[in-house]
Order: sequence, then structure tokens, then C-alpha cells
Amino acid sequence: MSQRHPIISVTGSSGAGTTTVKSTFDQIFRREGIRAVSIEGDAFHRYDRAAMKAELAARLAAGDATFSHFSYDANELEKLQDILRIYGETGRGETRHYVHDDKDAARWGRPHGTFTDWAPFEENSDLLFYEGLHGAVVNDRVNIAALADLKVGVVPVVNLEWIQKIHRDSAHRGYTTEAVTDTILRRMHAYVHCICPQFTQTDINFQRVPVVDTSNPFIARWIPTPDESLVVIRFRNPRGIDFPYLTQMIAGSWMSRANSIVVPGPKMDLAMQLILTPMILRLTDQSRRA
Repeated sequence: MSQRHPIISVTGSSGAGTTTVKSTFDQIFRREGIRAVSIEGDAFHRYDRAAMKAELAARLAAGDATFSHFSYDANELEKLQDILRIYGETGRGETRHYVHDDKDAARWGRPHGTFTDWAPFEENSDLLFYEGLHGAVVNDRVNIAALADLKVGVVPVVNLEWIQKIHRDSAHRGYTTEAVTDTILRRMHAYVHCICPQFTQTDINFQRVPVVDTSNPFIARWIPTPDESLVVIRFRNPRGIDFPYLTQMIAGSWMSRANSIVVPGPKMDLAMQLILTPMILRLTDQSRRA
């Protein structure tokens, strides 16, 4: 953690909705005049698409059917830790981008499935924003959670997460439902051992819960809408959280536990604005005073 150069991390697995949450943070940064530099978790994959395909085949031939992008050793976590540490100390660092599709290829001028070159952050930023798979990892090699000043988990119930991933990868990346299902199955071991433990480290978790039937996510024809969902917001440390204010400001909300509030799905953005804005301003105020 660093008072002078604060770091925010948003962590969630593929299909969890972290990109949507990032847009809410972007709105806050824009409205409050905060200069944020961003890094994507995909930038720290150890392999490009062709190399990952080869590595997957080699692992499978060796009897390992659990290796995936969720796995610790499929990512350069030491590099991520170093960049976060350096930013916290100096406000400087570097990042790159993973080129997912033709749209990214047109933007970055590189073939999809590859990385751009590493490039330095913009100067004089107020904070660093991370969004990806491994923003709160603690294991025997790294302690990324210790470097982030505000850690947010995006954790829809797993059937909803799968529905969102199937629809996204089918509609925007051209994969078949069968191919996405195979990916989900291969990632399950690392999901349990590498992704889930991070949500005990996060300061706040946003968990969307559908109130319609998602019993078989692999045949769902559409993603449950916000109107068909509730959002459970859990605080690791509820001290200082003004729950009466939140339940008054967010119509239809209530407290389900001493550290949790439930809000209607369409109110998730409002809840994030009300909860996160003062936390972000507190970090930037401390930074400016420091």
C-alpha cells in the first residue's frame, strides 16, 4: 500500500463483469477529475495465443488437464507485483495490451492473439487502476493483495458467470458453446484454487444473483437482466460504512448481514457510485497531502 501513489484493483474471472465495473470507475474518475492509469490483467499472461495453445497441448500430453489462463504459472505474477510495487513507490511503471480480436488489432496495429510492446505510464497520475484475474493473489511467490489500497471483487453466482461468458465468447469472439464449455471445465481446478481465494482478500465484493431459473447455464438463450437480479454487496470490514444512509438512498435495498447490503440489480451502478466515490476521494486526498 502507498499513501502517495494509491492502487485500486478489481478482480473477477472471465465473464464476471469486471469490464462493466471498470466503466463505473471511469465515470467516477472523469467526474472527480482524477487522472488514473490502467493496467489489464491480460497484459500479464505468460504466453500469446499461439504459445498458449502449444503449452496447453504439452501439458495435456503430460497428463495435466487443469492448466489454463486462471493458473498462477500461466501468468507473470512476479512482473505484476513488481509493477505495482514500483508504482506505489514512485508513481511510475509500464504496461502492455493483449490483442483479443480484430477490433483490438485495428486499435493497436498488432495481430490478434499477440501483445503490444511494453510502454511507460503517463506522467503525473493520481492512482493506478488494475482490472483482471489476479488483483488480490496471495501465495508462496507473491502477495499482490498487500500492494492494493482498495480491492474490489466482482463475483456473480457461478451459473450466471458461465452464462455471461458463453454469450460473450460466442457473440464477440466467435467461439462455439461447446468450445466455451470445454474452457470452463478445464479452468475449474484453477478457478477453485487460484480465483476464489482472492475474494477473501478483497475489501468489497459485488455478487449479482439472478432471480430467474439458471439451472442449466449451457442452454440459456439470454443473460438475466439487471431487473431479474439482486446484488449482494459484502464489506470485509464494515466499520465506517453508513448502512442507514445507503439503504435510504438505494430504494428497495436492505441489510442481509451486519457486513452486507442487498440492492436491486438496476441499482448496482448507483450503489457503486455511493460506496466507491468517497473511498476513492479519500485515497486521492491522502495522496495529495502526502
